[in-house]
Amino acid sequence: MIVEMNINDLDEITKLEKELFKLDAWKKQEYENELNNPVSKLFVEKENDEIVAYGGLWYLYEDADITTIGVNSKYQGQGYGQKMLDYMLDFALKNGVHNVHLEVRVSNQKAINLYKKNGFEVIRIRKSYYEDNNEDAYDMMKGLL
Repeated sequence: MIVEMNINDLDEITKLEKELFKLDAWKKQEYENELNNPVSKLFVEKENDEIVAYGGLWYLYEDADITTIGVNSKYQGQGYGQKMLDYMLDFALKNGVHNVHLEVRVSNQKAINLYKKNGFEVIRIRKSYYEDNNEDAYDMMKGLL
């Protein structure tokens, strides 16, 4: 079951961040800031008290930005990323969002395929978007209405 992330999840989340995103990982303080941000929502899915997936988005008026989706490496390829994406898109729709945006590394083909399968389209390339290696990002968007 997917629930809202809370402060007690942050040690495990930041450990997963380092494993999944290496140098580009969010730090614990950044997650604490997001938990206190009124336009941010963070979610986790747990199996046997272990976080298997997490995600976050910002939403304000008719727009939302997916800020992160991560799936514990032990559980990848089992549909948890899709489930988290579905949950966040449903949350956005229920909160009046018309368009959802996200950025993804141009080298992250697995994520790009997931997003395209779900109706996201590349609207532009953001040059040198990622600070850790200056990799470009696709700016992708999906309309919900």
